Amino acid sequence: KPPTDSKPPTDSKPPTDSKPPTDSKPPTDSKPPTDSKPLTDSELPSDKLAELRTQSEKGNASAQSKLGFAYANGRGVPKDEAEAVKWYRKAADQGDASAQYNLGCAYGNGAGVPKDEAESVKWCRKSAEQGIYPAQYDLACAYANGRGVPKDEAEAVKWYRKAADQGFPLAQFHLGLAYSIGRGVPKDEAEAVKWYRKAADQGDANAENNLGFAYANGAGVPKDEAEALKWYRKAADQGDAGAQNNLGFAYANGRGVPKDEAEAVKWWRKAADQGDAHGQTNLGVAYGAGVGVPKDDAEAAKWLNMAAAQGQADAQLCLGLAYDLGLGVQKDKVQAYKWLLLAGAQGNEAAKKICLETESGLTPSERTEGQRMAREFKPVKSQ
Repeated sequence: KPPTDSKPPTDSKPPTDSKPPTDSKPPTDSKPPTDSKPLTDSELPSDKLAELRTQSEKGNASAQSKLGFAYANGRGVPKDEAEAVKWYRKAADQGDASAQYNLGCAYGNGAGVPKDEAESVKWCRKSAEQGIYPAQYDLACAYANGRGVPKDEAEAVKWYRKAADQGFPLAQFHLGLAYSIGRGVPKDEAEAVKWYRKAADQGDANAENNLGFAYANGAGVPKDEAEALKWYRKAADQGDAGAQNNLGFAYANGRGVPKDEAEAVKWWRKAADQGDAHGQTNLGVAYGAGVGVPKDDAEAAKWLNMAAAQGQADAQLCLGLAYDLGLGVQKDKVQAYKWLLLAGAQGNEAAKKICLETESGLTPSERTEGQRMAREFKPVKSQ
């Protein structure tokens, strides 16, 4: 088979929508708890730290917030998350917006206090209402995922937009995604492209990949495979696994570049090594067909198994066929049946057809066993 060419890897699902918005980048993990300019050790010499403590003990909210940040990050003092929370709370109670956000992050991450998503939302909201854009973004993520508040996609969009309007690239990306798939707003691919471009121009890899997808498919912009390749490459060079898979697909099919199967395999391997199920599927199919690499059924089965275990339907179909024919694995009709059932349950028509043929050659007990295994299957993220 050509590498999943009947269904391009990124066409089966909306761009990067296989993951909830905050799973690929937890909102507070990509940066230290607060500003884009965190304090450094050089900004906290001992005499300044002593003055900061003096001012904090006198009730100066700004000093309390900075002292909390110093304790949270071990800047000039031993790291002490509980002490950080103490000073954040003092400043937050006085209305300091940065301290409110950092206190919300502490509750969200269980840093210095027991994890409490509702309390995290409470403090992030106070900060967000004062215009702190990371707090607005975190509040949007809370609504998008129902964390600490009831899930509300329209409310998520409202707060993504507030942060996006301040130029925050993560919020711009998620606002673009909302428009791309019609989540919390009417679907509008041109508006999605507008926000993806804003984030991509700031180097956000997810946005670069999705902008590439838009150009590859003519979604919100005229179709332009060379422009798609440009954005895929930018994201792939930053290590984005989805973009690496998409770049491999472009090379495999000569879309925007001369066809180069070895180069396709190179990018699929990069994606696969990061656990990307589409990359693993395409790499497995390449080994099975001897396209861009020497044919190796055992290596094909290895990568297909990784992707199938994550729930990738094309990989489940191919792995089912491998077990049915004994290609790279011990021939096992029951295992074949299990994987074909799983692929068929996701709507894979080829799997449904082959599954019926396989089923007809099984004993009743073998059918029961295969159905049990399929029923008990739970996708596991590749490590």
